[in-house]
Amino acid sequence: MNLTGNDLIAIGFKPGKAIGIALDILAKDYATQESEKQLSLFKPVLENPSAFITHDKLSALAIELLKPLDNTIALADSGKSYEIYGADAIEQGALNQMATAMRLPVTVAGALMPDAHQGYGLPIGGVLATKNAVIPYGVGVDIGCRMCMTIYDIAPATLEAKREELKKMLMQNTMFGTATFKKPKDHPIFERKEFSELNIVRELKDRAWQQIGSSGGGNHFVEFGIVEILNPINEFNLQVGQYVALLSHSGSRGLGANIARHYTDIAMDVCKLPQEAKHLAWLDLDTEAGQEYWMAMNLAGDYASACHHQIHERMAIGLRETPLAMIENHHNFAWKEKDILGNEIIVHRKGATPAGKDVLGIIPGSMATPGFIVRGKGLAASINSASHGAGRQMSRTKAKQTILPGQVNKVLKEAGVELIGSGLDEAPMAYKNIHQVMDSQKDLVEVLGSFMPKIVRMCGDEKFQEVD
Repeated sequence: MNLTGNDLIAIGFKPGKAIGIALDILAKDYATQESEKQLSLFKPVLENPSAFITHDKLSALAIELLKPLDNTIALADSGKSYEIYGADAIEQGALNQMATAMRLPVTVAGALMPDAHQGYGLPIGGVLATKNAVIPYGVGVDIGCRMCMTIYDIAPATLEAKREELKKMLMQNTMFGTATFKKPKDHPIFERKEFSELNIVRELKDRAWQQIGSSGGGNHFVEFGIVEILNPINEFNLQVGQYVALLSHSGSRGLGANIARHYTDIAMDVCKLPQEAKHLAWLDLDTEAGQEYWMAMNLAGDYASACHHQIHERMAIGLRETPLAMIENHHNFAWKEKDILGNEIIVHRKGATPAGKDVLGIIPGSMATPGFIVRGKGLAASINSASHGAGRQMSRTKAKQTILPGQVNKVLKEAGVELIGSGLDEAPMAYKNIHQVMDSQKDLVEVLGSFMPKIVRMCGDEKFQEVD
């Protein structure tokens, strides 16, 4: 009777290549021996493979047994259940990514926001709570990307009366993409200990100093618009009515991107996951790498905030006005929070806005649709989260291939919006309907006011050119 792989597993072999090698050796050199004799032949090789490295017949098996075992971390057979908001408008790719994330052994809970779409690792609009583990790609590449709004006691009619002056102000006081200020403003952020204690951060300090106060490309913007306060009960002590406001959206620039890449590489090296989950590799917060990433992530988030504050400071000086209120919130981040039982969890919000009880936030639409000032309701099912915007309904590639400049110009004109810069991938029609998104999350946030863009600056200085 010939031995089988199950017979070898029964004496201690692990499923894998070694079993195949052992069976080949049997067929070639020991086929005539009885099963018991064959098993007794392999037992000492299994117990001490080093002793058989030079054996004329068993060396191949010994060498294979000395190789490290496959250390891929298995996913759960079925994922934990999670809430989906606005499911009808969420693409299958995002649902697939979230389903994979819910099968991680460190996952505690999750939720998918109505602006969700496919990304890397965790989908954009995905919220994932883990136990003592942080996932760099669950945070995202643009660490601490955020919204920041200042509201001014300026009549909305000023936006039209001083349109050219305001456009010039945007051009002079904002920088996008690879462009930076010739004389960057200093900031206390550069005195932080992380810039001296963490090697990767120390190497990025000069670049971070050069980019301070600037914005990224893509969907990042600085824009003037009209805020309408709708709720008389608000934290800003503002009366119901309309005000001029400045809204910016950007993140941690090259600092955050390089931190994300560096620690994602480390996580993927120490946390081997199946192919479909490899971008969800995590760092244990009890490890040195996990603690380093946490420090670097928080630094990148604070740096992103510093960039926004400098943008708003420059504009306030140009306007010669003191803001009535400032509202700021971030996404692409991980927070230490408590679940309903009081246990500490790590909450990743990749393209999702914190919406804990009474937490303020801004949820923008597109360049031609309103955004909203919101107050969180603290719904546990959503892990105290809401959407971070309207969310893409069309990939950047598809938008560039299918949207015509004339279509964009028509939409902007009808909305009374003037655009400086941008590309077709940021056209309003590439985004979901913000009103449907807000309707899908009315249990998550309370609307305090709206914001309608009027003069928008994005990466690039050219208007859309129509082609005959």
